[in-house]
Amino acid sequence: MVIVAKRVRAAICGVGLTATAVMLSCAGTQAQAPAAPTAANPWVVVAPFPDPSEEILGATANGKLYVFCGLAPVWKPKALVMEYDPATNAWAAKKPMALPSHHVAFATLNDKIYAFGGFKPPATGAPAWDPIDNAWEYDPSADTWKALAPMPTKRGAAGAAVVNGKIYVTGGATSLTGVTENGIHPARPHNVLATVEEYDPATDTWRTRRSMLVARNHHAVAAVGDKVYAIGGRVGAAFISGTSNNIDLVEAYDPATDLWTARTRMPTARSAIAAAVYNGQIIVPGGEGQDMRFLAAFKAVEVYDPAVNRVVDGWVGAQGRPHVVSLTMETPWNLSGSTASGYLKVGEQLGRSINLYLQPAIRSGTQP
Repeated sequence: MVIVAKRVRAAICGVGLTATAVMLSCAGTQAQAPAAPTAANPWVVVAPFPDPSEEILGATANGKLYVFCGLAPVWKPKALVMEYDPATNAWAAKKPMALPSHHVAFATLNDKIYAFGGFKPPATGAPAWDPIDNAWEYDPSADTWKALAPMPTKRGAAGAAVVNGKIYVTGGATSLTGVTENGIHPARPHNVLATVEEYDPATDTWRTRRSMLVARNHHAVAAVGDKVYAIGGRVGAAFISGTSNNIDLVEAYDPATDLWTARTRMPTARSAIAAAVYNGQIIVPGGEGQDMRFLAAFKAVEVYDPAVNRVVDGWVGAQGRPHVVSLTMETPWNLSGSTASGYLKVGEQLGRSINLYLQPAIRSGTQP
């Protein structure tokens, strides 16, 4: 089953499709004409994904959605390339990926789809995740793959986004320095990265940029304006099972100054998440988590608005009522000047900020 949401430029595993968000599950039923999304019912079912798979990733180009990768049992890459056309509500199989791999970082620029790193099976030995540095350009119009200059750092489970014609690949996981084992594995120590590398498609060259504040993998990455945002993800290890922790930390990168800045936390700490942009807001659906109490997949959809820093830095429950904003207010009562009237004044100022937040002109066209 494939579900589409109205009025979201969001996605499968970190990519956008104009005016829709697409989340995939797989079924063998016959496709039916989708109902039109409405404000009351923003999610609708569209044509089912043809090849039941886990660990799929996506990107868009020329008004179509492309789904890549897929992972079969024993960590065997499926090298899928499937094209979804919203105009016909139909899927089509394309040529397989040039290098079967998984946990690849994808980004779209000028209707070309770029693929960076990931993991492949080891050449010999037991199954594991072998980090790679390969970079590729996929041309959907020609259905062809072209090899690019490799990344400086081998890694998988990274995230990528585009700002001003450059592609920024952030974070990921890789083998420990000096270790000769055949890839990373849940039972072996490995390295989580804060690495940031910039790719210039015009010159097919790389350069290393300032590392993230927090090393992470399986995180969401998106660009709004001239900033790159890294959201949530996993620390400690690449695998969700027992050796890692999810984080709710958010940071923004300014390529012009080569600086990262901490932003307000996301409401739900999670990893293996998607992100995409609509009307200047970042939509983050789904994800997974595990601790000593549970193993879970999330269906939560949360929205981050980088432009609004007065009200919880813009995090709003995407399925909540449009006039409801969740916030936390902290006032230092232990100061000598703290009074009840002062506290009321803080509340009055906060109310004015919320009122400004809800005004369409301030919200760049969003209806209150």
